[in-house]
Amino acid sequence: MAVTHRGCVVAGYLLVLLLAGCKARIHKLTLKNETRFAVDLNNFGFYANGSLDVNLLSLRLPENPVNYSIYPVGFSLSRSRLNGVLSYTAEETQTCPLNLPQSTNDEPLIFFLFDVSTLSVNVKIMGTQDNALTVRLKTESPKDERKTTAASNNSADNAGENKPKETEAGKADKTEDESNQNKNEVDQTNENKVPPAELKKIELANVKHLTLALEKKNDSYNFSFHMDVGSQAQGLYSLKFHYCKNRVPAQKLPYSFTVEVTEKNPAGYLSAAEIPLSRLYICMAGVFFTAALVWVYTLMKHRYSVFKIHWLMAALAFTKSTSLVFHSINYHFINTEGHPIEGWAVMYYITHLLKGALLFITLALIGTGWAFVKYILSDKEKKIFMIVIPLQVLANVAYIIIESTEEGSSEYYLWKEILFLVDLICCGAILFPVVWSIRHLQEASSTDGKAAMNLEKLKLFRHYYVMIVCYIYFTRIIAILLKVTMPFQWQWCYEFLVEVSTLIFFVLTGYKFRPASNNPYLQLPQDEEDVEMDEVVTESGALEGISKVKKTLNGRERQKESTL
Repeated sequence: MAVTHRGCVVAGYLLVLLLAGCKARIHKLTLKNETRFAVDLNNFGFYANGSLDVNLLSLRLPENPVNYSIYPVGFSLSRSRLNGVLSYTAEETQTCPLNLPQSTNDEPLIFFLFDVSTLSVNVKIMGTQDNALTVRLKTESPKDERKTTAASNNSADNAGENKPKETEAGKADKTEDESNQNKNEVDQTNENKVPPAELKKIELANVKHLTLALEKKNDSYNFSFHMDVGSQAQGLYSLKFHYCKNRVPAQKLPYSFTVEVTEKNPAGYLSAAEIPLSRLYICMAGVFFTAALVWVYTLMKHRYSVFKIHWLMAALAFTKSTSLVFHSINYHFINTEGHPIEGWAVMYYITHLLKGALLFITLALIGTGWAFVKYILSDKEKKIFMIVIPLQVLANVAYIIIESTEEGSSEYYLWKEILFLVDLICCGAILFPVVWSIRHLQEASSTDGKAAMNLEKLKLFRHYYVMIVCYIYFTRIIAILLKVTMPFQWQWCYEFLVEVSTLIFFVLTGYKFRPASNNPYLQLPQDEEDVEMDEVVTESGALEGISKVKKTLNGRERQKESTL
């Protein structure tokens, strides 16, 4: 327990630091000295009339000369047929996607190729398009405009030398006119930086190629575009940045960029698959809270058969309900504000951390038979706790870091792999105590006089083992496969299936190990007044701590003895 407490404190401090840079659905990603050939900026499910804003604030390319016609640099925006399955498969080969001559299907696909020599962006549009781009087309550069203006001013000055001298009043009027003209030139120069007149909305239905403006300032390149999703082109879109030169392992060059990405649906900032989650989590929180109240009522009704682990199970149900409430609030603010409110997000992550630790502690304690059939854990079982609890804290911290990190950062994939590995180890380790209990009960059923009772307990433990395996298998494998095969707007059903399976697992566990006199798992001497002798007869195994008891019942003496 002390390990869990220290882990929660460390994770709490970590949360505050991480959430300070969390942008949620309004993303800002800065990468320095990056060498990946493709950076997955984001995946987002757009409904009709959704919008995507991409603003490349700065892009610094290597000083080494690179033939960008052979190794292009730029963005790709593609619609995925399924979650994580792109509309093109070129990334699986050595061919850079930006070099694709044409699309292999009718899925919308747009490439933005940077041409640094001409300061332009060549846009290749493929597939059946129903989208609209708001962009700044390639026009005369601001420098050329300023040169033209300066030349015209010089011509006017030269022509003025041949004019007669003006009066003092005329000079004053001229000075005022010149100041107004200079002011207008400054305003015009500012307009040249982001000229509203050049922003044009272009329907992509019948357009296959565009040339946009690429700005350069202090050796860094800037570019932006806005896309409106059409009614026929809604779907799950993937935005990536490509530096094709780095596909050659021996010739990787570092580059740096800062990009802002804002995705929005008509209903808010959440992706299509995430819009129902706020309502789903608050409804499931109410269901778990109701189940926790029913469990507490059952404990109060059978208070003489209640153990400490029963109250631990109640605490798990209440913590799960509280975590879902904060999760729902967190998604609500992301949908309305585009980013989480730090206070609510921290509360959610803390309760999520506690819920994860309590879940595995409870499963391990039930699996070892603690409090039900024994009060002392063996050395092997203690080692399982010393391994599982810190790993579970690490898995929850990894989940928190993933939630707070931009998808395009290299740390995102590192922590995602850590989460998968640690969660897999925890799920495997939690089965060992149940297997040990089954093995010891099998041995005890053949040597103990109470073979019938041990066989009933053995059957119960086998059912519990099957329940844990089914729960882990469904939530970690089957539900993920269903998510991949679902349409983009129905992928929230993955979360629904996980929450429902968790509820069913909690209910079945509570039913099988409920405090009742007829439960074979709890058929041990409960009344301390009837216990005349308490002697530990075993040193190891799942039945460690079971005592030799001499008990008087209905005027007759009988001796209960349980050994391994």
